[in-house]
Amino acid sequence: MPTSTDDPVVLAETLRPALLRVSRRLRQEAQRAGVSALDALLLTQIARSPGVGVCDLADSEQLSRPTMSGHIKRLEAAGWITRADSATDGRRSGLAITASGEAQLDAIRQHRNDWLAARLAKLPVDARRQLDAAAGPLLQLLSLEA
Repeated sequence: MPTSTDDPVVLAETLRPALLRVSRRLRQEAQRAGVSALDALLLTQIARSPGVGVCDLADSEQLSRPTMSGHIKRLEAAGWITRADSATDGRRSGLAITASGEAQLDAIRQHRNDWLAARLAKLPVDARRQLDAAAGPLLQLLSLEA
């Protein structure tokens, strides 16, 4: 009988439910900070890529451009992002996160980290070491996208 480390399909069946449940709980922690999971994601992307356009965000999140525009207008109305004209293309404006948006992102991170740290503290040291060792390979999965 193959073990989960021998067979990628068996490992996927083992990891997927756990990853989905942890991810769902971390999204819920963002909501406790007063932000939807999508808002948190958009703020993070804008913070990482200042000047990113609405169309680029729509494409990366596989949302229609009008739908993304609505989300951006809401974040802008909240004072979390701002638009800036492109220095190279007058027809285009890019997005940047504001100080208020950065503060909101910090609050989201803090809620998520507090939730996760409280649970990690209850695990035996061996289990925490295993999770630490798994972090790198889990991140590598994202770079293997086709």
